Amino acid sequence: MTSTIELTQVVSKEVKYLKAECGVRYWEDGEVNGKTDDEGTLIPLRVNDAWCPTIDLTTGVIEDWPEGTTADVHYKVCDDGVYKLLDAEKNVVRSISGYVPKIMSPGGSGYGDYVIMTVGTDGQIVGWRVDLDGFEEEAE
Repeated sequence: MTSTIELTQVVSKEVKYLKAECGVRYWEDGEVNGKTDDEGTLIPLRVNDAWCPTIDLTTGVIEDWPEGTTADVHYKVCDDGVYKLLDAEKNVVRSISGYVPKIMSPGGSGYGDYVIMTVGTDGQIVGWRVDLDGFEEEAE
């Protein structure tokens, strides 16, 4: 008779991008080019009812951000988000869903419920810092 156990192996992977799919509850909590975005029609990278930026982790620049556009967002998302860390080829390395990770709130404490950030005319997120807490699996 033999017995079997399961082992978990820790693997380190390099990540380059964060792709977010934020289910925004109140679009009017955002401004684009200094105007309140009541219906969410002004914010770049909106897909249906979600805001979907892809952020370069190293630079804090949002890909495909329209040059000259500014945004100040304070979106309530709560547990309606999917956040994916991607490698340089944009393959998914790790995906989490639910509460907003701290990395998405460089403009203030989001308490796991809010995306808070200011985006400059070049797509650069003001005060960007990489904080991958919440993405790493914890040992049992």
